[in-house]
Amino acid sequence: MDLSKIFLKEACPTSIGGQAVMEGVMMRGTDRMAVAVRVPDGRIHVKTQPLKKPGKWMKIPVVRGVIAFVTSLVGGMKTLLYSADVLEAYAPEEAEAEEPGRFEQWLNRKFGEKAAWNLMIYAAVAMALAFTVGVFILLPTVVVNLLGKVVDSVLVLNLSEGVLRILIFVAYIAAISRMEDIRRTFEYHGSEHKTIHCYENGLPLTPENAQQFYTLHPRCGTSFLMFVMVISLILFSLLGWPNVMLRLLSRIVLIPLVAGLSYELLKWAGRSDNWLVKVLSMPGLYLQKLTTRPPSDEELEVAIVSMKAVLVPPDAPYIEGICDLDANLIEPHVIEER
Repeated sequence: MDLSKIFLKEACPTSIGGQAVMEGVMMRGTDRMAVAVRVPDGRIHVKTQPLKKPGKWMKIPVVRGVIAFVTSLVGGMKTLLYSADVLEAYAPEEAEAEEPGRFEQWLNRKFGEKAAWNLMIYAAVAMALAFTVGVFILLPTVVVNLLGKVVDSVLVLNLSEGVLRILIFVAYIAAISRMEDIRRTFEYHGSEHKTIHCYENGLPLTPENAQQFYTLHPRCGTSFLMFVMVISLILFSLLGWPNVMLRLLSRIVLIPLVAGLSYELLKWAGRSDNWLVKVLSMPGLYLQKLTTRPPSDEELEVAIVSMKAVLVPPDAPYIEGICDLDANLIEPHVIEER
């Protein structure tokens, strides 16, 4: 890994970030976000919308990290589901539309379609959080509790818990990366990073220019997750090794603090390139080797269109529909969101 191609000296770090979605990329600029999706007929559908101005809480270190973590979870889920709606809207007519299940039909009748959809989004986020906490936070401490019967060292027990947590997480990422849909999403993740590198280095946004950069970026959310693992290892070690119920409770209670500290560390890593930042960033960068894959030029085109859609004057109109490769709207098409 050539760190000089990741922490680029000539680069001008920005606040632009993104997310891979189904067959596309979301980019978040200073005042708006854009979702670009490659639809089945090969064209690119783009939607832009305004971003909420950050509140006063976003000025408070650590606290802003907790807020950003929760809002990114909910917003990320909505964006992912929107990309699925786009693909469904442009699906060939002969493709069979999937009928909603009985539970979904009941929710639609009870709360209305839009409210039911929002309810399912928040439920999905809650289940994702429960899965994450259960598998990556609680399971390791329960498993290592068995080791406590033969090991007396608090340091060894806490270190074993932290290492096991990281191993479970890496194994999970490696396993899902074998799925075809996930693999394509990881390719779009790589296209997002290459495009941001290209922009931050002041080069024209073309697939040829973007391809010369790594798929790894120091400000990636994957690195945030690795920071969470490492910081939790350090923080939990300071609590000693109380009984299993107290450990489970302490792990849950300290999740917001861990997320807030990880966010601050990620922001610092994104705007610095000193040796300490590089050392701290290495685990996350290696993990990105699993969550990103080299994209095709066609996948880079989608990321570039999404980037161009947010690099517009603040008074530019918001758009939704088929766009050309310069993010100019050529065929309006509003997708009905559920």
